[in-house]
Amino acid sequence: MTRTASRPLSALTSAVVAVVLAATTPAPHPRSAAAPVAPQAVEDRVEQLMARMSLDDKVGQMTQVDRAALTTTSDVATYRIGSVLSGGGSAPTPNTAQGWADMYDAFQRAALSTPLGIPLVYGVDAVHGHNNVHGATIFPHNIGLGATRDPELVRRIGAATAEEMTGTGVDWTFAPCLCLARDDRWGRTYESFGEVPEIPSAMTSIIDGFQGAALGGPTSVLATAKHYIGDGGTEGGVDQGDARITEQELRAVHLPPFRAAVDRGVGSVMISYSSWNGVKAHGHRYLITDLLKTELGFSGFVVSDWAGVDQLDGRRGFTGAEVAAAVNAGIDMVMVPTDYELFTGLLKAEVQAGRVPQARVDDANRRILTKKVQLGLFERPLADRSYTSSVGSAAHRELAREAVRRSQVLLRNNGVLPLGRTGRYFVAGKNADDIGNQSGGWTISWQGASGSTTPGTTILRGIRDLLGGGATVTHERYGNGVDGSYTAAIAVVGETPYAEGRGDRPGGLPLDREDAQTIARLKAAGIPVVVVLVSGRPLDIASQVSGWDAALAAWLPGTEGRGVADVLFGDHEPTGRLPVTWMAGSAQQPVNDGDGKAPLYPLGHGLGYGDRAPSGFTNGGTAVGHHRR
Repeated sequence: MTRTASRPLSALTSAVVAVVLAATTPAPHPRSAAAPVAPQAVEDRVEQLMARMSLDDKVGQMTQVDRAALTTTSDVATYRIGSVLSGGGSAPTPNTAQGWADMYDAFQRAALSTPLGIPLVYGVDAVHGHNNVHGATIFPHNIGLGATRDPELVRRIGAATAEEMTGTGVDWTFAPCLCLARDDRWGRTYESFGEVPEIPSAMTSIIDGFQGAALGGPTSVLATAKHYIGDGGTEGGVDQGDARITEQELRAVHLPPFRAAVDRGVGSVMISYSSWNGVKAHGHRYLITDLLKTELGFSGFVVSDWAGVDQLDGRRGFTGAEVAAAVNAGIDMVMVPTDYELFTGLLKAEVQAGRVPQARVDDANRRILTKKVQLGLFERPLADRSYTSSVGSAAHRELAREAVRRSQVLLRNNGVLPLGRTGRYFVAGKNADDIGNQSGGWTISWQGASGSTTPGTTILRGIRDLLGGGATVTHERYGNGVDGSYTAAIAVVGETPYAEGRGDRPGGLPLDREDAQTIARLKAAGIPVVVVLVSGRPLDIASQVSGWDAALAAWLPGTEGRGVADVLFGDHEPTGRLPVTWMAGSAQQPVNDGDGKAPLYPLGHGLGYGDRAPSGFTNGGTAVGHHRR
């Protein structure tokens, strides 16, 4: 999903929140005491409800609005809004777990005040933890999780994220991203678990973590398979570009993870901004209705991406023709996300004119309402504050630390690693002591930011905490002051935060000038140099890596930098394996396994200390796949 810059909570002042929270609506229970509802009971309840719904009610259920766009909270009731979302950086004030729970309950109470009392479902991009919330646990981005090759670990991460979401009331995540990153110049490469379908297909285990054994459990949230389909295969790695590929390639490479997600019962699917051979996915009936809903048997609901429907005619501003084309193609809920008055009026008019069949509207509502009933929202619509303290909990941070160390890929080692627990170490680089840089995009804000954006442990702090008083650790960002008296130098370099659009790198993927100069200063001291790459994708290092004593791909580890230190100093072996092919140079892009190009490091590469680490997927110790080292 794309999100514009964040805005303050202008439409929902503290006074309005207080008024809404004090409403005399009977207090529903939180979601914790749920038991899954029998399928026939769900179907009967949905049909009974739909028999009482007006066209306004049904149009409203198909409408999703960003919280900051609402003119007033009461518009949730006036327009019968079916869903509210927080785009990246769209957060309450204060941005705390408690603040989120209060905001959620206020919106929910407004929805419940309508004659039919249909609860809303609240969506966020919880793509590596509940990452919009200050203080939440930030897990490694998907590219790092793909390097672990461990679906069970990823399932546990989904469950922990769902628990933190539950404590804030939020009941729908726009995750997982099941794209295959086929060109590393693409700015969303880090959202991909890997470049071959076996890796993201296995990692759909995160859906089980999000949703639980069945929707309606104590911490069950709705998962979303996105972005359907082919967004990682666009020409030139251009975001929102065109996947110029055959249907055979689409089905063989890009479809399998979505098939796996449907098989796991994923509750929603989000459509890609991108096109397939020149036709926008948001208006592609064959892809949405024929392939996804009919052939794959997807029974959940389809949601558009942020203002994606508005892109169909290439001009800014909704038109009735765009709305009709998207809904008739099979989109059930439209992430408007701002012009909800215009959108609801257009959709209603298209239905009344017969250009959108009533049956299509009923099908969309049936799909949406089924998930709301299964989630238990009608009985337990409010935030379960017994889980609010789980946000950023010690247990979740320990899980994130485990994921960090399991994601580390040792690219090169001439024997310097693991480093000893005693000695003198010089740590440099712009990413050594920056929680924002190591967390990347989609952290607190849409594009992310450098600096102390949220609580966590930087890689430098992790090194110091691990070594304690047993070693001397000196830090200077640029490498100034290093000399031959140090045991070794650690350069923590790489990328700074970005998200889609701004993250596209058509001109190449080199280390920046600062990084190159920092490493050069460390090398000039004549001591071993270990380079830790903090990045959302492979970088162009082929001409430099031979001069480094060791190179470790740390990806975007999130808030628990101690996991990097765990591997550097040998408390844990590096067991990560490349989920993508590492280019021999930027000009080689796109480069993928099996294309005949000679990379710097192949898919599946990863050294162990003594080269003892295993390769392939693991799932509780059971091999579920293999790629060459």
